[in-house]
Amino acid sequence: MSTPSPGSTASSDRRPRIAVVGSLDSRREYDPPLRDLDRARAACHELGRALALDSFDLVVFSDRDHYAETLVVGGYAAADTPRGRVLAHQARHQEYAPELPEGASVRITTVRDIGEEWEVPFYRTLLETDGVILVGGGRTTRVAGILALARDIPVVALAAFGGGARQVWADLPRSGEHVLEADVNVLGEPWSTGSAERVVGVLRAQVGRRAASRRRERRSRRLDRWSESGGLLASILLLVAALASIVFVPGPGPAGTATLALLLGAPMCAAVSGGLIRDSFGASPTVLRACARGLGAGAVTVLTYVAAQLLTAPELLADLDARRLLFFVVPMGFAAGFTFDLVFERMRRTDPKGAGSPSP
Repeated sequence: MSTPSPGSTASSDRRPRIAVVGSLDSRREYDPPLRDLDRARAACHELGRALALDSFDLVVFSDRDHYAETLVVGGYAAADTPRGRVLAHQARHQEYAPELPEGASVRITTVRDIGEEWEVPFYRTLLETDGVILVGGGRTTRVAGILALARDIPVVALAAFGGGARQVWADLPRSGEHVLEADVNVLGEPWSTGSAERVVGVLRAQVGRRAASRRRERRSRRLDRWSESGGLLASILLLVAALASIVFVPGPGPAGTATLALLLGAPMCAAVSGGLIRDSFGASPTVLRACARGLGAGAVTVLTYVAAQLLTAPELLADLDARRLLFFVVPMGFAAGFTFDLVFERMRRTDPKGAGSPSP
């Protein structure tokens, strides 16, 4: 057994860390009561061995004999796996010195907490683990299980031995997507030969499903960031293209195809740019919707403006000064795309003809 190293952590260890919570004290009264204490103690020993063989690390909080974690550590050390590690979170002045089999190679790392109360570091550490095993126990065990379920941490609660763990087991079917009906059935079975391996298999499956879910979430967030970055880059390029059209548009003269294309296309590009920039401020940017809204707003605005000019000056296209018009319609298109979402939302929330307003 290695010498405990105060203040060290296991942040660099990628093996799943499993907290063991529960007590099997024959002198206490539990609600609901404990069952078959002798078999429960043997089950803890078997669980420790199965956890060691399946490459889990343990997180424990005490070395007292009536706690389930002490019995699990005994079985964990008996398996004698070369990489096995026990992380003991202790108060400032307490030592962690469990009775281990002679020659056990398990590594024990003591992590001390400087706080005066045990509840805060206990629950904080619990929520940083990769899984929780509950055996017996009372109110603290039940609260630990409920908090872990609320944080989507894999929970293995043994129903066979009663106590707070059985109460948490009853909550497992409603705990989320990572707990299957088959898992609940395994955890509710009477303890028998091979139960430790089946229970640890349930834990391994839940840890795997949680890890896969987190990978999907990270991938989704990464795609969202790429989408947002791509939308902003496109808005910059479109705005630059709209402004560049002022430089490259032909001088005054009869309106040709190129001149009309720049006169109509440049403000629409600016409108799409404005729509993309406005959409980037939202909680869930949608690039295609922003492009469609910006394009629609730009087209309506620019065509309406040009049509108004043609009505007042029918000879406009015969001697068109497109550059002068672009200085006005490009900013107008950008403003239309940028504010369309705001105007649209306001219009959608407004009651038609003052419906719902009090009568004068």
